[in-house]
Amino acid sequence: MQTELADFVRDTEQGRMAEAILRKCVHCGFCTATCPTYQLLGDELDGPRGRIYLMKSMLEGEPVSRSTQLHLDRCLTCRNCETTCPSGVEYGHLVDIGRAIVDAQVERPWHERVLRATIGAVFTRPWLFGPLMHAGMAMRPLLPIRLAQKLPMRIPRAPVRPTGTHARRMVALAGCVQSTLTPDTNAATARVLDRFGITLLEAPGCCGALRFHLDRQDEGLDDMRRMIDRLWPHVEQGVEAFVMTASGCGATVREYGHHLRGDPQYADKAQRISAMTRDLTEVLTDEAARAAPVLREAPLVAFHAPCSLQHWQKLHGVGERLLTALGYRLTPVPDAHLCCGSAGAYSLLQPELSQQLKRNKLAALSSGMPEVILTANVGCQNHLTTEDGIPVKHWIVDLDERLSVR
Repeated sequence: MQTELADFVRDTEQGRMAEAILRKCVHCGFCTATCPTYQLLGDELDGPRGRIYLMKSMLEGEPVSRSTQLHLDRCLTCRNCETTCPSGVEYGHLVDIGRAIVDAQVERPWHERVLRATIGAVFTRPWLFGPLMHAGMAMRPLLPIRLAQKLPMRIPRAPVRPTGTHARRMVALAGCVQSTLTPDTNAATARVLDRFGITLLEAPGCCGALRFHLDRQDEGLDDMRRMIDRLWPHVEQGVEAFVMTASGCGATVREYGHHLRGDPQYADKAQRISAMTRDLTEVLTDEAARAAPVLREAPLVAFHAPCSLQHWQKLHGVGERLLTALGYRLTPVPDAHLCCGSAGAYSLLQPELSQQLKRNKLAALSSGMPEVILTANVGCQNHLTTEDGIPVKHWIVDLDERLSVR
């Protein structure tokens, strides 16, 4: 796609990157066929190809409007389009650039600014998010239905962590939301890895994904730098890997090298940490290949592969193959490539679209009548959980529970 950059962006790193990405696009429209928002809305501008045209126009100096902002806001950033694209268009990086330009030129309505600032301030601080979450759960009957539906049914108690230590060590992120909503995830991971002779350490803090994708990119980059400062001592102490128990965090940490490539103080460290980052499915696949703790009974489950796992990290099918090797029976999931509608803060920012996607995903996951739905990301887990539906768990928690009763 030939692009004539406007003066304001022509000689910038953002401009050069955007132009290189746009040149790969051949207008084929394959991406449109797999875009969740285009399937719901049927508007070309709510699909990747249409959004690319909008971003091309703004980069060439055309006026940017509230309408442009709305179409980019509706994008889930699921990167399904990248999986589909035959030309390797890095749409996710392009939309980051486009959103930053729109945000600089179009002021949001006051209520959107307040909502985004509140999400960024509260959700990234467990010491604040935790008490507010518990207060909300206690007041659930008094809350608006839409807000009450976002609260978890209950907060699980974290299993007891192993007390022994091993020569092999890995580090997980505590997570800003996960540490409050699903404290059992990392504890279960520690217990399972302990069976393979691996000690799991933990690093507190936010990976930077939330604020970066709320169009508060500078704040998100600062969160990334703080996380690198927490992780770097572990690098120096020789840990084996940074194991991601939330695929959304993993997708971001794997791109630290990209996001901080121009920072002379952090670029090399960011690249090193990205290279050492592995999703938990990858780690357990390697360990299970040597000594898989196969389950005695083969439970029937549906696996929900988060977009951050299959499209961002390009780990399509890894979780499914691992669970099968461990002894699970997997039900078929129609349209497994489509987003569930969680998408970080998307379910709070675009509730109507998010709920439609949730209903579609739950129907697909439930179609094979599984006893439980397993996923790999805290946001998807909380989003898909319903009071009267099939239980939704992180797959490592379910595995730990089944291994513990053997």
